[in-house]
Amino acid sequence: MRLVAVGGSDAGISAALRARELDPTAEVTVVLADEYPNFSICGIPYYVSGEVGHWRNLAHRTMDDLRDAGLYVRVNTRAVGIDVSGRRLLVEAPDGQRELPYDALVVGTGAVPVRPPITGLDSLGPADGVHLLHTIGDTLALTADLDANRPSRALIVGAGYVGLEMAEGLTARGIDVIQVEALPEVLPSVDPGLGAMVRAELTRHGVEVHTATTVTEVAASDGPTRLTVHATGASGQPERWDVDVVLVVVGVRPDTDLLVAAGATTGPRGAVLVDPAMSTGLPGVWAAGDCVVTHHRLLGRAYLPLGTTAHKQGRVAGENALGGSAVYPGSLGTQVVKVFDLVIARTGVRDSEATDAGFAPATVQSTGDDHKAYYPGAKPVTIRVTGDTATGRLLGAQLVGPLGAEIAKRVDVYATALTHDMRVADVDGLDLSYTPPLGSPWDVVQTATMAWVREHDLDRQRAALTSRRTE
Repeated sequence: MRLVAVGGSDAGISAALRARELDPTAEVTVVLADEYPNFSICGIPYYVSGEVGHWRNLAHRTMDDLRDAGLYVRVNTRAVGIDVSGRRLLVEAPDGQRELPYDALVVGTGAVPVRPPITGLDSLGPADGVHLLHTIGDTLALTADLDANRPSRALIVGAGYVGLEMAEGLTARGIDVIQVEALPEVLPSVDPGLGAMVRAELTRHGVEVHTATTVTEVAASDGPTRLTVHATGASGQPERWDVDVVLVVVGVRPDTDLLVAAGATTGPRGAVLVDPAMSTGLPGVWAAGDCVVTHHRLLGRAYLPLGTTAHKQGRVAGENALGGSAVYPGSLGTQVVKVFDLVIARTGVRDSEATDAGFAPATVQSTGDDHKAYYPGAKPVTIRVTGDTATGRLLGAQLVGPLGAEIAKRVDVYATALTHDMRVADVDGLDLSYTPPLGSPWDVVQTATMAWVREHDLDRQRAALTSRRTE
């Protein structure tokens, strides 16, 4: 059995390792466009900040680990074509172009950074202080720039997850940060009220935040700084900043050229359509990760470029490429991010998403302590619970709280409840752990669902009780 996996990040490596795990005799080759296999892209901000001491520490596994697992990794080798009927992969390597025969192919080409329509962005690069951050190569170019030029002021275009993490990372290096977001609030994946809490945390740590502001031009400067950035502000007024570094992190788009050229079909955001087995519909070709459409348990088809999703999809693809029958169970878009001393998480859907999906949603916000208030150090956690008013079904949750309040684990409670199609009221009955230094008899995740029930489900419960009494 010859399996070839295209892409050496989460999906491709997960597929390759799963294949070898199930069939130690399989000949498994990983084709990687650069020379950094199995690195944690999510860890990049923490290397930039200095919290991770060396970039090699970002490797999930070393090259020796991959070889010991039985993988043959071809670095600096770009897949440029698929002969589906002949089951051959055309690649360009340092020693020329060649064909790799396969019995099964798993494509995990991932995503590429979005390049917004900013004048000057295509003509300026890392040597000028302008960076798009997505790969280990991008990271090394950025840190080399920071080390060599010792910038005092940086501007970040974008205030999503990576943009916020990089604001913290650059601040940790002593760099003054300006953050510019085109949408009305930072971290637009959560509701604006929670985003405002994040903006306040950025401001508290010295980040200059501009929302509803669109960067229009980046130009080399003749002044004491290297770059001049022009933008249009919230009221249409022009904005200008003189900075030493510009970092553009406004999201990604699926890298689908290889699969589309081979005949694959695309769906939301241009990502490749796959079935629950991660099959592309092309004979012998599976795909996983940021290049494919994800099955969302509440929304159906969606595009969710997440590392957790890519790992799981890759494992399914690797098993099925050997003839297995694994099924990807679906995602809920569960995410968490740390911004200085604040942690923000979400899972499931928000009101607008739920409405578009045909639900009748309502959201209730409440705040409670992360543990019993009489034990020192209790911290407030704000939670927004979304449920379906027609059925009482839990649809989503968003959480914000200080570092140390176990926000990541608490959002996982909601994610588990969503996975099992629980009603909002059912969360009350979960047998969660309790000790005064760490929680409460009713955990804050439960008091939040109780608040939703009081507002949107109590009348139904009262009616049901009255009906039983009169029977």
